[in-house]
Amino acid sequence: MKLIRHLAATAVVLAIGAAAFVTLTDKPLAPTVPYTLLDGSTHSTEQLRGQVVLVNFWATSCVTCVKEMPELIATHEKFQSRGYQTLAVAMSYDPPAYVVNFVETRKLPFLVTMDLDGSIARSFGDVQLTPTSVLINKRGEVVKRYLGEPDFEELHALVGELLAES
Repeated sequence: MKLIRHLAATAVVLAIGAAAFVTLTDKPLAPTVPYTLLDGSTHSTEQLRGQVVLVNFWATSCVTCVKEMPELIATHEKFQSRGYQTLAVAMSYDPPAYVVNFVETRKLPFLVTMDLDGSIARSFGDVQLTPTSVLINKRGEVVKRYLGEPDFEELHALVGELLAES
């Protein structure tokens, strides 16, 4: 009888531990959303699976967004050959002509879309403040959310770790 109680207690402890482990390591999946690039081609965030992705919500009128853009470009160029992608999402209130001009004059090397109806921002947790960035691993899980300019040294370290994962 003691052995049965001991085994039952052990099973309960293991079940609680397993539930805690799943809860602590479970990361939310990034939403699957369609988007249209400036060249008119349509895509989905689902197509980015297998890559580490930074989704950056920005606006041409956002001083911090403009300030961080050279670092986003440098980060993209540093890691792109290893399976890293950047998706820059211009906010719905940003005039399309301003976005196009910004992208062309700064020669942004990554994917850029305009969230004309706000649906992408809503899908990513109702993003309203810029810049907001969401880092997604190869499995499509949200790893980190940045409000404001990221610490790029920390971001680079994390991207390196995520790219090394199988």
